[in-house]
Amino acid sequence: MLTLEDIRPNEGATHAKKRKGRGIASGHGKTACRGNNGEGQRSGNSHKRGFEGGQMPSYRQMPKLKGFNNKFKQITASINVSNLEKFNAEVIDLEYLQQNKKAHPSAVALRVLGNGEITKAVTVKASYFSAAAKEKIESAGGKAELV
Repeated sequence: MLTLEDIRPNEGATHAKKRKGRGIASGHGKTACRGNNGEGQRSGNSHKRGFEGGQMPSYRQMPKLKGFNNKFKQITASINVSNLEKFNAEVIDLEYLQQNKKAHPSAVALRVLGNGEITKAVTVKASYFSAAAKEKIESAGGKAELV
């Protein structure tokens, strides 16, 4: 009958603990596997993280990083009234500008600013118009629609 007392680990699965510092005959005597000289042979030796033997640590040699990247930032495309004059479309919106590579592909909003003049009557669909831009587009016979 097999009992709990009879259960043993497999042959070779365990090994005896090294008895360091117990004389020359043990093979781990005198320096107890710690080497001959230096701080590492003393008891209680522990270095701080990043310790490099006393030289200036690499994390202190590097310059500090400034600022951060906002992962929630939404890119907005901006266009001036003078640039609207160059397009041959009746309706100008963010998709139209992205197709013509005049706005960033990942832009989520369009802002129309009032720099320059416009003579064409165009419909502009944007999420923001400056007061001057809206006035110039409507005085040219166009429409400024908020999206």
